[in-house]
Amino acid sequence: MIDFHCHLDLFPDPVSVADRCEKEQIYVLSVTTTPSAWSGTKKLERARIRTALGLHPQLAHQRKTELSLFDRLLPETRYVGEIGLDGAPEFKEHWDDQLRVFRHILEACSDAGGRIMSIHSRRASRAVLDEIQTHPDAGTPILHWFSGSFRELDQAIECGCWFSVGPPMLRSKKGRTLIEKMPRDRILTESDGPFAQIGDHPAMPWDTELAIQGLADLWGLEITNTKGIILKNLERLSKTSPLTKIPAKS
Repeated sequence: MIDFHCHLDLFPDPVSVADRCEKEQIYVLSVTTTPSAWSGTKKLERARIRTALGLHPQLAHQRKTELSLFDRLLPETRYVGEIGLDGAPEFKEHWDDQLRVFRHILEACSDAGGRIMSIHSRRASRAVLDEIQTHPDAGTPILHWFSGSFRELDQAIECGCWFSVGPPMLRSKKGRTLIEKMPRDRILTESDGPFAQIGDHPAMPWDTELAIQGLADLWGLEITNTKGIILKNLERLSKTSPLTKIPAKS
């Protein structure tokens, strides 16, 4: 199993979650919401767990002072996330801070030679994609839980974005329709735990098995074949240089 977007440090008992992921051989990208969370979260790494350095857009106005720490830590990791923009009404008032932080991070990634980036784009897909295209050397963008329009999806595909999808996205009609239009060779699974919910409990990394089942149904494939596609995608991503460029905005 693969969980390419999980807030491992925010579970009540993150060590036990990390240990179970290792036992069940789950590949996990453990994203952080602030640079100051990096060092503690990195202690949760196991053979198949990697830590991403992030500054969440919902916290940009509170933690923009941590950008200097982000810059100091960036050379230590190949992965960046969770970063991006959030256009929800409760965060719109902090839009200028969000843009400043996101642009700074994209420029830092460009200067560092590119990174693999897990990106938040809730109600802000067009703005996120415009920034990605304006910073073509920032690396490989993976849009986490993409919920934009179909036109924005076309734009994302054209500029080389990847996508991480989880069980909640596969439960909605729009989510399934978006996933159907995504290139199969650019899709990874995610849990977004503990924020996403599966029934009455927070999503766990092993719940990505539900995403595999949903993808298999959507694609008309056997579970084994679907797992093979997702694993090959991860292998290909891990072998590609983080210098992967996104076509520049014309």
